Amino acid sequence: MPLCNHSSRNLAVAVALLFAVCLYISFSTRSISDPISNLLNNINTLHPLWLQKNIEFPQDELEAALESASAGNNNTVIIALVNRAYVEEVGEGRTMLDLFLESFWEGEGTVPLLDHLLLVATDQTAYDRCRFKRLHCYKMETKGVDLAGEKVFMSADFIEMMWRRTHFLFDVLRRGYHILFTDTDVLWLRSPFSRLSNNVSLDMQISVDRNDVEAGHLINTGFFHVRSNNKTISLFHKWYDMRLNSPGMKEQDVLQKLLATGFFNQLGLNVGFLNTTEFSGFCEDSLDNPRHW
Repeated sequence: MPLCNHSSRNLAVAVALLFAVCLYISFSTRSISDPISNLLNNINTLHPLWLQKNIEFPQDELEAALESASAGNNNTVIIALVNRAYVEEVGEGRTMLDLFLESFWEGEGTVPLLDHLLLVATDQTAYDRCRFKRLHCYKMETKGVDLAGEKVFMSADFIEMMWRRTHFLFDVLRRGYHILFTDTDVLWLRSPFSRLSNNVSLDMQISVDRNDVEAGHLINTGFFHVRSNNKTISLFHKWYDMRLNSPGMKEQDVLQKLLATGFFNQLGLNVGFLNTTEFSGFCEDSLDNPRHW
């Protein structure tokens, strides 16, 4: 009888040990292969990285700026490029940017357009000034190129800045936004939207220095309206790529070349050339100066 009891106790201990070993193996295996455990471990490990990324690189600032500036304006955003030279005082405490913005306040029907103006800054000083004025602002990535100071016409830095601008506008079009681009030295005496053609088949409307069908249109990229569609996106893609084969040429001359060589026609682009009677400079002779935009 005692022998039987002793054997039973040994068997019970063996079974208990075996059960404990099975439980250990089961939990150990689960901790290695369980996908939920792995996911939790990964989240705990990566969370600080995500948090850091969101602080240093906010998710798509450009999209947020475009969406805000184009709200209530048929997905159209007015874009102007500024750098430090445009926000530095030039006399009596005023800047070129001040003069540009004052024209919106003084022009006919132009005040509401400030809600749709996006200032694209090429440097931190210009961006800070834009933010100070409580406008829609975006700081363009220049990838180590200094575009802050005054850029002499046709200098290497000037040409580089124009090509960076072209690439930026290409990016905006790809996102589905229509563009009304304006140089910052343009004075907005009245709203141009009432004078732009309402013909929706027009892919692009652009200002010209000479509007002569026979002699050819001498385009000016200081002011234009462009709709976002496959044709205009293809144009801007080709236009930007042409910089590689156009050393020493500014972007306006390259676009003029694309027009002259028939590339616009190849794409089936419908282009309107803005009448110099209403879209021109103050120094241009005109019989109708009061109507100048």
